[in-house]
Amino acid sequence: MPSYKVPALFRASEILRLVSENPNKLKLIDLSKMLEVNKSSMFSILITMENLGWVSKNNANAYKIGDFMGKIGSAYLRQFDLLQLFNQKAEASKQIVGETFQLARLEGKEVFYLGKAEAESLIRIVTDPGMRYPAHATALGKAMLSTLSETELAGLYEGNAALEKMTVHTIDQADQLFEHLRVVRQNGFAFDLQEATLGVCCVSAPIFIGQRGKASAAVSVSMPLHQWETKKELAIQEICKLAKELSNIHES
Repeated sequence: MPSYKVPALFRASEILRLVSENPNKLKLIDLSKMLEVNKSSMFSILITMENLGWVSKNNANAYKIGDFMGKIGSAYLRQFDLLQLFNQKAEASKQIVGETFQLARLEGKEVFYLGKAEAESLIRIVTDPGMRYPAHATALGKAMLSTLSETELAGLYEGNAALEKMTVHTIDQADQLFEHLRVVRQNGFAFDLQEATLGVCCVSAPIFIGQRGKASAAVSVSMPLHQWETKKELAIQEICKLAKELSNIHES
Protein backbone atom coordinates (compact mmCIF):
# COMPACT_ATOMS: atom_id res chain seq x y z
CA MET A 1 0.00 0.00 0.00
CA PRO A 2 1.57 3.33 -1.01
CA SER A 3 2.50 5.83 1.68
CA TYR A 4 1.21 9.36 1.14
CA LYS A 5 3.17 12.16 2.81
CA VAL A 6 2.93 15.93 2.71
CA PRO A 7 6.44 17.32 3.38
CA ALA A 8 5.19 20.75 4.46
CA LEU A 9 3.10 19.19 7.22
CA PHE A 10 6.07 17.20 8.49
CA ARG A 11 8.09 20.42 8.58
CA ALA A 12 5.29 22.26 10.36
CA SER A 13 5.19 19.46 12.93
CA GLU A 14 8.93 19.76 13.52
CA ILE A 15 8.62 23.55 13.85
CA LEU A 16 5.88 23.12 16.47
CA ARG A 17 8.04 20.66 18.39
CA LEU A 18 11.08 22.97 18.39
CA VAL A 19 9.06 26.08 19.26
CA SER A 20 7.23 24.30 22.10
CA GLU A 21 10.58 23.17 23.54
CA ASN A 22 12.15 26.63 23.13
CA PRO A 23 9.40 29.26 23.51
CA ASN A 24 10.40 32.83 22.61
CA LYS A 25 13.94 31.75 21.67
CA LEU A 26 13.98 30.66 18.01
CA LYS A 27 13.82 33.03 15.05
CA LEU A 28 13.32 32.25 11.36
CA ILE A 29 17.08 31.87 10.78
CA ASP A 30 17.40 29.46 13.73
CA LEU A 31 14.58 27.23 12.52
CA SER A 32 15.94 27.35 8.97
CA LYS A 33 19.34 26.10 10.14
CA MET A 34 18.03 23.50 12.59
CA LEU A 35 15.67 21.92 10.06
CA GLU A 36 17.92 22.50 7.04
CA VAL A 37 15.23 24.36 5.15
CA ASN A 38 16.14 27.40 3.06
CA LYS A 39 15.02 30.76 4.44
CA SER A 40 12.53 31.43 1.65
CA SER A 41 10.68 28.15 2.18
CA MET A 42 10.83 28.52 5.97
CA PHE A 43 9.41 32.05 5.70
CA SER A 44 6.43 30.75 3.67
CA ILE A 45 5.74 27.97 6.18
CA LEU A 46 5.99 30.28 9.18
CA ILE A 47 3.78 32.96 7.63
CA THR A 48 1.14 30.29 6.95
CA MET A 49 1.45 28.94 10.50
CA GLU A 50 1.11 32.46 11.90
CA ASN A 51 -2.02 33.10 9.83
CA LEU A 52 -3.50 29.86 11.14
CA GLY A 53 -2.65 30.76 14.74
CA TRP A 54 -0.28 27.80 15.11
CA VAL A 55 2.63 30.05 16.08
CA SER A 56 3.11 33.72 16.91
CA LYS A 57 6.08 36.08 17.24
CA ASN A 58 7.21 38.23 20.13
CA ASN A 59 8.75 41.71 19.81
CA ALA A 60 12.17 40.16 19.08
CA ASN A 61 10.71 38.10 16.19
CA ALA A 62 11.19 34.85 18.10
CA TYR A 63 8.41 32.28 17.91
CA LYS A 64 6.07 30.74 20.47
CA ILE A 65 3.08 28.42 20.21
CA GLY A 66 -0.03 30.25 18.98
CA ASP A 67 -3.51 30.48 20.51
CA PHE A 68 -5.05 27.99 18.10
CA MET A 69 -2.69 25.22 19.21
CA GLY A 70 -3.51 26.10 22.80
CA LYS A 71 -7.20 25.61 22.07
CA ILE A 72 -6.44 22.27 20.40
CA GLY A 73 -4.42 21.23 23.43
CA SER A 74 -7.24 22.26 25.72
CA ALA A 75 -9.73 20.23 23.65
CA TYR A 76 -7.40 17.23 23.88
CA LEU A 77 -7.14 17.54 27.65
CA ARG A 78 -10.90 17.77 28.02
CA GLN A 79 -10.97 14.06 27.28
CA PHE A 80 -9.23 13.32 30.56
CA ASP A 81 -10.29 13.12 34.17
CA LEU A 82 -8.60 16.10 35.83
CA LEU A 83 -10.41 18.73 33.81
CA GLN A 84 -13.72 16.90 34.25
CA LEU A 85 -13.12 16.71 37.99
CA PHE A 86 -12.26 20.40 38.10
CA ASN A 87 -15.44 21.31 36.24
CA GLN A 88 -17.48 19.30 38.77
CA LYS A 89 -15.77 20.44 41.96
CA ALA A 90 -14.99 24.06 41.10
CA GLU A 91 -18.66 24.84 40.57
CA ALA A 92 -19.36 24.30 44.29
CA SER A 93 -16.31 26.38 45.27
CA LYS A 94 -17.42 29.15 42.92
CA GLN A 95 -20.80 29.31 44.64
CA ILE A 96 -19.15 29.58 48.06
CA VAL A 97 -16.64 32.32 47.19
CA GLY A 98 -18.60 33.99 44.39
CA GLU A 99 -15.47 34.44 42.25
CA THR A 100 -13.79 32.84 39.23
CA PHE A 101 -11.81 29.60 39.60
CA GLN A 102 -9.18 28.37 37.12
CA LEU A 103 -7.14 25.24 36.40
CA ALA A 104 -3.71 25.29 34.75
CA ARG A 105 -0.56 23.28 34.21
CA LEU A 106 3.07 24.40 34.04
CA GLU A 107 4.87 24.32 30.69
CA GLY A 108 8.45 25.46 31.14
CA LYS A 109 8.27 29.03 32.40
CA GLU A 110 4.67 29.53 31.32
CA VAL A 111 1.26 28.73 32.76
CA PHE A 112 -1.08 26.99 30.32
CA TYR A 113 -4.73 27.51 31.25
CA LEU A 114 -6.89 24.37 31.06
CA GLY A 115 -10.24 25.19 32.60
CA LYS A 116 -12.33 27.98 34.07
CA ALA A 117 -15.41 28.20 36.29
CA GLU A 118 -16.44 31.81 35.73
CA ALA A 119 -18.46 33.76 38.27
CA GLU A 120 -20.85 36.51 37.28
CA SER A 121 -19.09 39.83 37.71
CA LEU A 122 -18.92 43.29 36.19
CA ILE A 123 -15.15 42.73 35.88
CA ARG A 124 -14.23 39.71 33.75
CA ILE A 125 -11.06 37.69 34.40
CA VAL A 126 -9.50 37.63 30.92
CA THR A 127 -7.50 34.38 31.13
CA ASP A 128 -9.26 31.59 29.22
CA PRO A 129 -8.46 27.93 28.45
CA GLY A 130 -5.69 27.71 25.87
CA MET A 131 -4.00 30.95 26.95
CA ARG A 132 -0.47 31.20 28.36
CA TYR A 133 1.08 33.58 30.85
CA PRO A 134 4.53 33.98 32.47
CA ALA A 135 4.57 31.67 35.48
CA HIS A 136 6.49 34.07 37.73
CA ALA A 137 3.69 36.66 37.43
CA THR A 138 0.80 34.37 38.41
CA ALA A 139 -0.33 32.62 41.57
CA LEU A 140 -0.90 29.45 39.53
CA GLY A 141 2.64 29.56 38.19
CA LYS A 142 4.23 30.25 41.56
CA ALA A 143 2.21 27.47 43.21
CA MET A 144 3.58 24.96 40.69
CA LEU A 145 7.11 26.40 40.56
CA SER A 146 7.30 26.04 44.35
CA THR A 147 7.12 22.24 43.97
CA LEU A 148 10.26 22.12 41.81
CA SER A 149 13.73 21.57 43.27
CA GLU A 150 16.27 24.38 43.49
CA THR A 151 18.22 22.67 40.70
CA GLU A 152 15.17 22.55 38.44
CA LEU A 153 14.39 26.19 39.14
CA ALA A 154 17.96 27.21 38.36
CA GLY A 155 17.66 25.37 35.04
CA LEU A 156 14.56 27.37 34.15
CA TYR A 157 15.81 30.74 35.36
CA GLU A 158 19.54 30.98 34.74
CA GLY A 159 21.55 33.14 37.15
CA ASN A 160 19.90 36.30 38.40
CA ALA A 161 18.02 36.76 35.14
CA ALA A 162 15.64 39.66 34.66
CA LEU A 163 12.01 38.54 34.42
CA GLU A 164 9.27 40.09 32.33
CA LYS A 165 7.49 42.80 34.31
CA MET A 166 3.74 42.58 33.69
CA THR A 167 2.81 45.31 36.20
CA VAL A 168 4.67 47.49 38.71
CA HIS A 169 4.05 44.72 41.29
CA THR A 170 5.60 41.83 39.32
CA ILE A 171 8.70 40.10 40.70
CA ASP A 172 11.32 40.89 38.06
CA GLN A 173 14.52 39.17 39.30
CA ALA A 174 15.15 35.42 39.50
CA ASP A 175 16.75 35.55 42.96
CA GLN A 176 13.71 37.42 44.32
CA LEU A 177 11.46 34.78 42.76
CA PHE A 178 13.43 31.93 44.36
CA GLU A 179 13.18 33.59 47.79
CA HIS A 180 9.45 34.13 47.29
CA LEU A 181 8.94 30.49 46.28
CA ARG A 182 10.48 29.30 49.56
CA VAL A 183 7.66 31.11 51.39
CA VAL A 184 5.07 29.65 48.99
CA ARG A 185 6.51 26.17 49.65
CA GLN A 186 6.06 26.62 53.40
CA ASN A 187 2.54 28.04 53.13
CA GLY A 188 1.23 25.57 50.56
CA PHE A 189 -0.40 28.33 48.51
CA ALA A 190 0.66 31.34 46.43
CA PHE A 191 -0.64 34.86 45.93
CA ASP A 192 -0.77 37.11 42.89
CA LEU A 193 -1.29 40.61 44.27
CA GLN A 194 -1.83 42.63 41.10
CA GLU A 195 1.32 41.05 39.64
CA ALA A 196 -0.25 39.78 36.41
CA THR A 197 -3.04 42.34 36.02
CA LEU A 198 -3.58 45.59 37.86
CA GLY A 199 -6.73 45.53 39.94
CA VAL A 200 -6.88 41.72 40.20
CA CYS A 201 -5.70 39.50 43.09
CA CYS A 202 -5.49 35.72 43.18
CA VAL A 203 -4.60 32.76 45.39
CA SER A 204 -3.56 29.33 44.08
CA ALA A 205 -2.68 25.89 45.44
CA PRO A 206 -0.93 22.98 43.68
CA ILE A 207 -2.54 19.68 42.72
CA PHE A 208 -0.45 16.58 43.48
CA ILE A 209 -0.84 13.09 42.06
CA GLY A 210 0.70 10.13 43.86
CA GLN A 211 3.39 10.83 46.44
CA ARG A 212 3.98 14.47 47.31
CA GLY A 213 6.46 15.99 44.88
CA LYS A 214 6.01 18.03 41.74
CA ALA A 215 2.57 19.45 41.07
CA SER A 216 0.82 18.15 37.97
CA ALA A 217 -1.41 21.23 37.91
CA ALA A 218 -2.81 23.96 40.11
CA VAL A 219 -6.11 25.71 40.82
CA SER A 220 -6.71 29.36 41.60
CA VAL A 221 -9.43 31.81 42.47
CA SER A 222 -9.21 35.38 41.15
CA MET A 223 -11.12 38.48 42.07
CA PRO A 224 -11.11 42.28 41.74
CA LEU A 225 -8.94 44.13 44.26
CA HIS A 226 -11.93 45.66 46.04
CA GLN A 227 -13.18 42.15 46.96
CA TRP A 228 -9.80 40.82 48.08
CA GLU A 229 -9.63 42.02 51.70
CA THR A 230 -13.12 40.79 52.56
CA LYS A 231 -12.79 37.42 50.76
CA LYS A 232 -9.07 36.66 51.14
CA GLU A 233 -9.32 34.17 54.03
CA LEU A 234 -12.33 32.39 52.53
CA ALA A 235 -10.52 32.19 49.18
CA ILE A 236 -7.41 30.63 50.80
CA GLN A 237 -9.52 28.10 52.65
CA GLU A 238 -11.56 27.13 49.61
CA ILE A 239 -8.64 26.92 47.14
CA CYS A 240 -6.63 24.68 49.47
CA LYS A 241 -9.69 22.49 49.98
CA LEU A 242 -10.33 22.24 46.23
CA ALA A 243 -6.67 21.43 45.44
CA LYS A 244 -6.65 18.69 48.08
CA GLU A 245 -9.89 17.20 46.78
CA LEU A 246 -8.59 17.12 43.20
CA SER A 247 -5.31 15.60 44.35
CA ASN A 248 -7.03 12.88 46.37
CA ILE A 249 -9.69 12.03 43.78
CA HIS A 250 -7.32 12.02 40.81
CA GLU A 251 -4.92 9.80 42.75
CA SER A 252 -7.57 7.17 43.58
